[in-house]
Amino acid sequence: MAIKIKTQEEVELIRKSCQVLSAALAEVIKAAKAGTNGLALDKLADEFIKDCGGKPSFKGYHGFPNALCISMNDEVVHGIPTGVEFKDGDIISLDCGVFMNGYHGDMAYTIGIGNVKPETLQLMRVTKESLLLGIEFATAGRRTGDIGFAIQDFCERKNPYKCVRELVGHGVGKSLHEDPQVPNYGRKGDGAKLPENCVIAIEPMVNLGKREVYTKKDNWTIGTQDGTPSAHFEHTVLVKPVKAEILTSFTAIEKAVQENPELVKI
Repeated sequence: MAIKIKTQEEVELIRKSCQVLSAALAEVIKAAKAGTNGLALDKLADEFIKDCGGKPSFKGYHGFPNALCISMNDEVVHGIPTGVEFKDGDIISLDCGVFMNGYHGDMAYTIGIGNVKPETLQLMRVTKESLLLGIEFATAGRRTGDIGFAIQDFCERKNPYKCVRELVGHGVGKSLHEDPQVPNYGRKGDGAKLPENCVIAIEPMVNLGKREVYTKKDNWTIGTQDGTPSAHFEHTVLVKPVKAEILTSFTAIEKAVQENPELVKI
């Protein structure tokens, strides 16, 4: 395993990718509503990123066909956008990457349309909070197991949910996926030691029911085996000695959620 330490110049380039990415997801969320569909949102993200001088990281990555991963309800991640219309009560995980000036940014956010079931809303809240808890442990000298333990302990011991184990966070930089892997479960003190100025994506994927998942017939979309909803939140972060710096931002995204009357507020 070779964890890449980023120079200040590289960090600024990643930050720029993350800024465009955060703005792109905010634009997508402004347009999210019942009656629209994944292909419409994907087109919006694709065009916005290109207008900003970037490229969608996911499009063409190992053959993935779109700019956005759109995973609905029981879909965990890697959902391919389709023309299926969103409806009241759906939750939708939006995962996107931006490649600019030779560097990637990566992030995800889950939204809910209209009358989402209370237990599913709580799953979304807990998943988001687990991300922020995990980030607290993304400091130099800590290990990936410290991050995974914080996320898993909060989701599984303090709340009745299950963290997906087959999919993990990762390093980010010139490649979309770099070392180290950052699982959303683990034990304190286990895993790779995080050096100062490495950049990682932390991305809890949490199921309302059991943790087991499967790959759907499109060979991309990952779903929960028991059909229960799943939520996904992700930030790209810079590892620092005392407190990690979050390079992506939920600020514009959450403003878009608040101002979109079709979306539930979490």
